Amino acid sequence: MKVSPSFLSADFGHIAREVEMLNESVADMIHLDVMDGVFVPNISFGFPVIEAINKVARKPLDVHLMIVNPQNYVSQVRDCGAAIMNVHQEACVHLHRTVQAIKSAGMKAAVTLNPATPVCMLEDIIGDLDMVLLMSVNPGFGGQKFIPAIVEKTRRLRELIDRSGSHAEIEIDGGVNAATAPLLAEAGADILVAGSYVFGAEDPKAVIASLSAL
Repeated sequence: MKVSPSFLSADFGHIAREVEMLNESVADMIHLDVMDGVFVPNISFGFPVIEAINKVARKPLDVHLMIVNPQNYVSQVRDCGAAIMNVHQEACVHLHRTVQAIKSAGMKAAVTLNPATPVCMLEDIIGDLDMVLLMSVNPGFGGQKFIPAIVEKTRRLRELIDRSGSHAEIEIDGGVNAATAPLLAEAGADILVAGSYVFGAEDPKAVIASLSAL
């Protein structure tokens, strides 16, 4: 299992120290949630913070834009050092155009679905995607309770990917912990995002390793 710790739960008073901890862990990437207070009811951080993280990080940056009009920021996300640009299906009127712009900029293209958005919304674009992120909480805040229905939703997405011949990986974000992670692994998830479960632990690197071992 790949692991993408969510930096939203990190100690922002010690960014370099937190990134170095992730560098030393078996984490596969670093998940960065950008929130605008419009698409989601919260504001997190923007490009200067991503650039600061990128200066220290030795792991790929998995940038998740919880914002309106994400297509307007493709070049800025690339210039910050992102390896993956993740946009919400619900925020993109012209999703195919946005995905192609992300790929043309040299990044992997990922699309996120909110909990109430069905997997079938991606049927006509799944072959163009490198990753699909399923939100297992309502986006906007860390530390929320896992929505159990996302386990079956993960299975439906796995079936769609396998049936279409897509190479997209399945990423899950929200409420990932020791109880929910094995259920998601069994359902077909490839990547787990974990925030408070990792950064709130006494030994974050051991928690990351336990998820990676699934």
